[in-house]
Amino acid sequence: MKLLLNAILIALSLACVVRADEVKQPNMVFILADDMSRDTWGVYGSVDCKTPNIDRLAREGMRFDHVYASVAMCAPFRQELYSGRSPWRTGTLPNHSKSKTGTKSIAHYLKPLGYRVALVGKGHVGPKECYPFEYSPGKDKVKDPNPYCLEKAGEFMDSCTDQNKPFCLFIASNDSHAPFTTGDRTAYDAASFTIPPYWLDTPKLRQELVKYYAEISNFDQLVGKMRRELQTRGLWDNTIFIVCSEQGTQLPFSKWTCYDNGLHSGLVARWAGVTAPKSVAGELVSIADITPTLVEAAGGSLKPGDCDGKSFLKMLKGEKQILHPYVFGAFSNCNIIGSRDRIFPIRVIRNKSFSLIYNPNHQSQTSNTTLDRALAILNDPSAPPEDGSDIASSWIELSQKVPSAKSLVRKLHHRPEYELYHLDKDPYELKNEINNPEYRATVEEMKKQLHAKLAELGDANPIETEKSLVKIKGAKKKVRNKGGKQN
Repeated sequence: MKLLLNAILIALSLACVVRADEVKQPNMVFILADDMSRDTWGVYGSVDCKTPNIDRLAREGMRFDHVYASVAMCAPFRQELYSGRSPWRTGTLPNHSKSKTGTKSIAHYLKPLGYRVALVGKGHVGPKECYPFEYSPGKDKVKDPNPYCLEKAGEFMDSCTDQNKPFCLFIASNDSHAPFTTGDRTAYDAASFTIPPYWLDTPKLRQELVKYYAEISNFDQLVGKMRRELQTRGLWDNTIFIVCSEQGTQLPFSKWTCYDNGLHSGLVARWAGVTAPKSVAGELVSIADITPTLVEAAGGSLKPGDCDGKSFLKMLKGEKQILHPYVFGAFSNCNIIGSRDRIFPIRVIRNKSFSLIYNPNHQSQTSNTTLDRALAILNDPSAPPEDGSDIASSWIELSQKVPSAKSLVRKLHHRPEYELYHLDKDPYELKNEINNPEYRATVEEMKKQLHAKLAELGDANPIETEKSLVKIKGAKKKVRNKGGKQN
């Protein structure tokens, strides 16, 4: 009897060892859009834009309702995503910037765990030593680059399977970044759109939305096709599959701002056996939290200070988890086409109910490449019109006929020192409550927290920060010119 009992115990012990050895590290696929506002996805309430694959993924997994980027521009966003560090720390507040020497990213953290880490499509990060991905650069948007991305993704996954290696794959699409060239525009009727209240309804806007929505549907099809690539290879149920909208569209009041429609990102995730169907993550999450989450999901652990973000793995598992009382954001005009030397920094602090926006150079005017023509018209109405029209300029024409449109037109370029918006009551941030006595205590506390954070980040005076960024850009330009090269 004793010999039989010992034999049973040994067998059970061996069985446990076998099961532990058979537990696979999850693969990871992260699909990233380009300048795509979250409210264009059906899962976030869109009634016009068609996103069936993203919506299905949300039904099968988890929707995140409060994910925020620190900067609503491509290069800062992506370097925050891949490094898990804030743009203040990586030195990437301006667009088209590269991270400081010594910056580490998800590739540094996953490779020692046995992973291969690849990026297919748009890069817009650097230098290489900070982001050592296996990299297949994207193609020009004149022709839809998504089939190429799928091809390269398939080759990478097959190679990892042959090597019995887990993988982390980022697919960075160009869909929804101007110029709009992809997608089926015949699927949309401009006359049928419901125009959100943060925009003015003009024919020019509706024409652009047809092209913009077509690209969003093209991106959604990429999501569905990549899902099928995983399923046909038998990888689907051992893959953390995440789709992200990036920052908001380059249409007004989104990208190049600190408004909610600029910094608020769409994010849905499915992980078989972990994320519950139709689950919702309602707590604040920053883009910097994604890298530490994936590292922990892979079985790794970060050293203190590796990332500024925090893992939300417990949230993915359906457990209650609060990561941040506030999230912070910034905007820098430096290095934007048409406004490279304009000094108009913007900073923001948010919780789930309020956003407080700080415009330290409020006596000046802000602008960006999509607003510069409108600003020129406002500053000099007698200036001769250019051929064609853009959205912001079409709004000026409308405001001359519809007086109620003037306040939104003015908001394009003129911002008060502080703006406070009650996101629960005013999700489109249309009514500035900064002088509302009901919110005086909220304003005082959020100002205190914002300025304390800026001081901690070495950004106590954002105007001086902006000036230093412009000077750095100018210094680099002179050095390159000495070498006889064009900028």
